[in-house]
Amino acid sequence: MRLTKTGNEAMAEAMRQINPDVVAAYPITPATEIVQIFASFVADGLVDTEFIAVESEHSAMSACIGACAAGARTMTSTASQGLALMWEMLYIASGLRLPIVLAEVNRSLSSPINIHCDHSDTMGARDAGWIQIFCENAQEAYDSLIQAVRIAEESLLPIMVTTDGFIISHGMETMELIEDKEVKTFIGEYEPKYTVLDIDNPITMGAIDFTDYYFEHKRQTIEAMRNSKEIIAKVNQKFGAKFGRHYGFFEEYKLEDADIAIVVLGSTAGTSKVVIDELRQKGIKAGLLKLRVFRPFPVQEIAQILSRIPCVAVMDRSDSLNASGGPVWTEIRSALYDFNTRPKMINYIYGLGGRNIGLEMLRSVFEDLKNILKTDKIDKQIQYLGMRK
Repeated sequence: MRLTKTGNEAMAEAMRQINPDVVAAYPITPATEIVQIFASFVADGLVDTEFIAVESEHSAMSACIGACAAGARTMTSTASQGLALMWEMLYIASGLRLPIVLAEVNRSLSSPINIHCDHSDTMGARDAGWIQIFCENAQEAYDSLIQAVRIAEESLLPIMVTTDGFIISHGMETMELIEDKEVKTFIGEYEPKYTVLDIDNPITMGAIDFTDYYFEHKRQTIEAMRNSKEIIAKVNQKFGAKFGRHYGFFEEYKLEDADIAIVVLGSTAGTSKVVIDELRQKGIKAGLLKLRVFRPFPVQEIAQILSRIPCVAVMDRSDSLNASGGPVWTEIRSALYDFNTRPKMINYIYGLGGRNIGLEMLRSVFEDLKNILKTDKIDKQIQYLGMRK
């Protein structure tokens, strides 16, 4: 079914079709609309979800943890400071191996106060033990949220599917909706592996774990994240075979023979493809690596691809505030360390607080890469793109 939807509407529609047992949420811009629309589905009887309206995002994630531990298929949505207010509970959700699904809308973090898009919130949660998927558009967000249910429940890890605030969340696009019954068949009935309500097989959750076993239990979560790669690939493959839309850990766009390339996450990938098409028409071998799954980070696969490209720009829509570049930059630099052949690399911090990233800016990035390729020199490795000087 072909329809026109905003990213928030697409995520809400996916939630309606998933029909989770419990949704607990507290509204925050620009994710408010997702739960607002979903609440109307509950009120209209289109889903039989128990909707829990709470007084904060910390409470929202706490309620999700309690519901999921009791064996309920559980979802929520948030953004920015809301995700930050969940921080403490994010670690508890992953440590308890609870397959909660979160629709996250990327937004800057205060201060200064700003409601627009960057990736600071999601990147801040990158080491909380949650699988993270970044989406380029509403279609990918919708498809990824449906896949997320199976990925989370098979890996026993929580997962967040992200869109760029206001760019995707409030931008309207034409997209393809799957029939309700097909979504239901794809995700299947939820059969929790463990539940605190199973009185015949009692378990302990959230017990204290000092020096005796904390390390071993944390290692189990680390291994689960490592093993989730296989599950993500399997679910992507099954989704593609069933519905014809294929997704991987990343997308290669005209990279096969590229001399210069950029790495991006989220909505900027679409704009980048326009510029790359222009450059290709002029005979310039430009390409794109769109990173879709950021956790688990596909180290070997990305390094193998980028190691054969002479010159690469890594685009970060957030900064680590570590005085040495953004989070995507540091991950990719580290991935390439063991390769004998490595590209010349440059990092661009861009789009903080919703600053627009347009065609001209991306053309300038490729122009810089062309100069680096020609001169073999990098004047300044960390650049701030589109910032007033």
